[in-house]
Amino acid sequence: MEIYQFSQRQTIIMAILVLYLGKYLTKNIKFLQDYNIPDAVAGGVLASLFFGLFFAVFKWQIEFTLNVRDALLIVFFTTIGLSSKLKTLLQGGKPLLILLITAVVYLILQNLAGLGVAKVMGLDLPIGLIAGSVSLSGGHGTAIAWASIFRDNYGIAKASEIGVASATFGLVLGGIIGGPVAKWLITRNRLRANNQDQDLTVGIKQSQRNVNIDYNTMLHSILVIGLTIGLGNQINYWVTPLGLKLPDFVPCLLAGIILTNTVPLVLKRFPWPANTPSLALISDVSLGLFLSMSLMSLQLWTLIDLAGPIAILLLVQFSLSIIYTVLLVFPVMGKNYHASVVCAGYLGLTLGATPTAIANMTAVTEHFGASPQAFIIVPLVGAFFIDLSNAFIIQQFLNFLT
Repeated sequence: MEIYQFSQRQTIIMAILVLYLGKYLTKNIKFLQDYNIPDAVAGGVLASLFFGLFFAVFKWQIEFTLNVRDALLIVFFTTIGLSSKLKTLLQGGKPLLILLITAVVYLILQNLAGLGVAKVMGLDLPIGLIAGSVSLSGGHGTAIAWASIFRDNYGIAKASEIGVASATFGLVLGGIIGGPVAKWLITRNRLRANNQDQDLTVGIKQSQRNVNIDYNTMLHSILVIGLTIGLGNQINYWVTPLGLKLPDFVPCLLAGIILTNTVPLVLKRFPWPANTPSLALISDVSLGLFLSMSLMSLQLWTLIDLAGPIAILLLVQFSLSIIYTVLLVFPVMGKNYHASVVCAGYLGLTLGATPTAIANMTAVTEHFGASPQAFIIVPLVGAFFIDLSNAFIIQQFLNFLT
C-alpha cells in the first residue's frame, strides 16, 4: 500500500474542487436541489467514495493535511456569533429551553435504542452506547475521547473503530436527511418565512441578485472576525482553570455574541459587519470548505469489517431520529417555518455534528427564506449544552451496565 500525503495547499485546492463538484451536482440534479442537500455533502460524499474506490483498485491511500479545517470551523462559528443580535437571542430564550429539554430526552432514547439493538443482535451492550449518543450526538471528538474508557474498562477492543465508523456514517446520513424532512414539513404545512426579504445568517438566497459585497465591507468583516477570535481564545484561557473545558469554537461563538451586542452601541460610526452579505459569504465559504474537507477525507475502507452490525444499528437510529423530529420536535417548536428549519438542523445534530446541522439549515433557508432564530438556538444547543449533558448521560448508562 502506498500513501500519498496532500500538503495543506493541495488539501485546500481539493476541497474547493469538491465544493465545485457539489454545487454542480445540486444545480443539475433535481432531486438534490429540490430536497436541499448541502453542496458540500453532495460533493464530499462522492469524493470519499471515489477515494475509497481508488484505494480498493490501486491500493493507494490518499491522506490530507487538515489543520486549516479546524481554523475554518472557528471562523464559521465566529461569524454565527457576530450575526446574533440580542433581540433575536431574547426571542430564542423559550425555544432554546424547549429544544434543550427535547434534545436531552433524545440522548436517553438514543442510548436505549442502541442498547436494545445490541442486545437483540447478541453484541456487547456497551457497543450500543458507542453507536448511540457517544458517536452520533457526540460526533467524532466524543467518540475518540470515550474510546479508551470503553476499551480499558468494558473490554471493547475496537471501541475507537466502532465510534469513528458510527460518527462517520452518521455525519453523512445527517447531511442527507435534514433538507428533505424540512422540505416535507414546509410543503405539507404550507409554511413560509416571516420576512421573505430578510438577509440570511449564512449564505445568499438562491434567487437574490446584485448582492452588495465590496472591498470595505469584506475588509471590515475580516478585521472583526480576527479580533473576535482573539477574544474567544482569551475567554477559553480564563475559564479553563475553572474546570470548564470547551471546544475552541464555543468561546469564539460567545465572543461574537458579546461584541456584536456591545461594540456598535459604543462605536456607532464603525461599520459593524453583522448581517451583511460579506459576513454571510465568509460564513458560507468557511462552512462549505470545512464540510468538504471532513467528508472527502473519510477513509471508508477502514470501516468494512464493521459494516454489518453498524449498518443495522444506524438504520434503527436513523429511523428513530426522523420519527422523533417529525412527531415531537416540530410540534413543540411551534409547527411554524422556524420549527421546520430547526428540524433540519436537529437531524444534523442527532446523527452528525453541529456543522452538519448548520449546513442543513443553510440549504433550507437559501431556498425558502431566513430563520435567524434557528441559527441561534441550534448552535447553542449543539455546540455547548449537548456536550455537557451527553457526558453526564453516558456516564450514568455506564454505571447502570456495571
